[in-house]
Amino acid sequence: MNVDNIEIILATDCGSTTSKARFFRRINGEYRFSASGEAPTTVEAPYEDVTMGVRNAVREIEELTGLTLLDDKGVKTRVQGRDEGVDLYVTTSSAGGGLQMIVSGLVKAMTAESAERAALGAGAIVMDVYALDDGRETYEKIQRLRFLRPDMILIAGGADGGATDRVVETAELIAAAKPEPRLGIGFKLPVVYAGNKEVRPLIERTLDQRFVVRSVENIRPKLEVENVEPARSAIHEFFMQHVMSHAPGYDKLMIWTKVPILPTPAAEGMMFQTVAKSYGVNVIGVGLGGATTNVYSVYDRRFVRTVSANLGMSYSICNVMKETGIQNIMRWVPFKIDEVDVANVLRNKMIRPTTIPQTLRELLIEHAVAREAIRLGFVHHKFLARPLAGGIRAEKDIEDFFAKRSVEETYIDMLKVRWIGGTGGLLSHAPIRAQSALILIDSFQPEGVTMLGQDSVFMMPHLGVLSTVHPKAAMEIFEKDCLVRLGTCIAARGLSEEKKDGLIARAIFRMPSGEVLEKKLTFGEIERIPLGEGKKAEVEIAPRSGFDVGAGSGHTLKTMVEGGIVGVILDGRGRPLTLPDDKESRSRKLVEWFRAMEAYPKQIYEHN
Repeated sequence: MNVDNIEIILATDCGSTTSKARFFRRINGEYRFSASGEAPTTVEAPYEDVTMGVRNAVREIEELTGLTLLDDKGVKTRVQGRDEGVDLYVTTSSAGGGLQMIVSGLVKAMTAESAERAALGAGAIVMDVYALDDGRETYEKIQRLRFLRPDMILIAGGADGGATDRVVETAELIAAAKPEPRLGIGFKLPVVYAGNKEVRPLIERTLDQRFVVRSVENIRPKLEVENVEPARSAIHEFFMQHVMSHAPGYDKLMIWTKVPILPTPAAEGMMFQTVAKSYGVNVIGVGLGGATTNVYSVYDRRFVRTVSANLGMSYSICNVMKETGIQNIMRWVPFKIDEVDVANVLRNKMIRPTTIPQTLRELLIEHAVAREAIRLGFVHHKFLARPLAGGIRAEKDIEDFFAKRSVEETYIDMLKVRWIGGTGGLLSHAPIRAQSALILIDSFQPEGVTMLGQDSVFMMPHLGVLSTVHPKAAMEIFEKDCLVRLGTCIAARGLSEEKKDGLIARAIFRMPSGEVLEKKLTFGEIERIPLGEGKKAEVEIAPRSGFDVGAGSGHTLKTMVEGGIVGVILDGRGRPLTLPDDKESRSRKLVEWFRAMEAYPKQIYEHN
């Protein structure tokens, strides 16, 4: 495909709730976003054909542009000189539950953890993780394997030239369990083997009868080395060849596009990696979906993605309530309401997943759930974003390592994260951009100086898959039409031991106009300073002892801050962020913060 001849691009994403189409054109030599369309996903009964939802979404674009993009066979290919069809069609998918996998390794904190990172990075939902030391008896593992219906299995274990018997034992357990695939009847379940290369023939022979086995390079060829890319590539190929071909309607969708269909989370992750590389900073991102919450980090060039399959904003919204507890949701709600009423709002959302909030109260409740979903997803993410276990990490010997290591601290230091971004329907469609900024701040609790951004109309998955074919077009559209620069958050690490009106830091801003602003960062307060998109200001932040903004406790930091739709946010609420225990005090504080950010309509302030 000659990318120089591409002028019209159509990209779709088949989500768990909604199918989204995005239309791009080359205008005056650069690629720009032109139109969008959305429709309910049709992967389930009574439709059971994902292309129906795609067609409905694309028809909205046809109505908006006046172009003919579809025919009876699918998406039309453009013929030069005719005003119909497209030059390139790409798509992603997480419909029908996305890619669901089981992973296995020898040691839970080593090869099994690496296998989990590989599967998550490939865009999979990990249903279960098996290891010799996972605390389960063999019969319990077999029962679980028979109960689960995965799309694929990833087996790791043993350094090259190391353990052999135990690796084969893992394969024998899977062969004995005879797990059934989730989609399709009569086809063999795909298995990717990424363990000790010495036992590949034994693994393939053990699993030959009921499985399609592909062996790739070892995920942990040495204890101190992690090599996940070959396994991720194999997962993507199996996803296309075996999983997608058996999902309802995907056989037709695969004919429509010449570009491999990617799982939605994998495509999102590609764009966050592109952002980190382009800006040269550590990045954290979130994809807040209807069924899952995906968290991404690119930290010191290490990419990690995690998926919380039970945390979402429509199908899984009641799971968020179950995981975090109703009290943790209600602590973000500034008005008086019974727990039963909050639970009923969430239950109604779960059984009617395509509905949107009809009142300000419902909106605030959904935003409260979003904070908890992202917070829990980030906790899960930090558990996997940690240094490698074994090898160099074990200073004495492996026995000493296992005796001392339980949960390794994450290597992510929020003071060194300079960019946080969000995508997903709730964030992209927030009525006021300050709402998205507050949700990201409250969930991730950035420290130091952090730029905040979000997806404008939820197109990061579309641009991620587009980047595999035309990276220049993807970045042009991302910069000009996708990225919403919310602004910069300045927050100090530390907690005040004094009264809550205690001074945390002083900040001196030299604005683009030449004006000098001096601001006090006071504990428990939040302030918004207008600084528009594309504008920068020099700032000098002097924290008091015990507080750190990136230069060390009590040390002054001089840096440049970038503006945005929200501006610069001075967050003096301390880290970790804590809310008052008393309901009335907490409600007053929330309203105070919302008012300072101009995040919600005045009715909420008057009501309280």
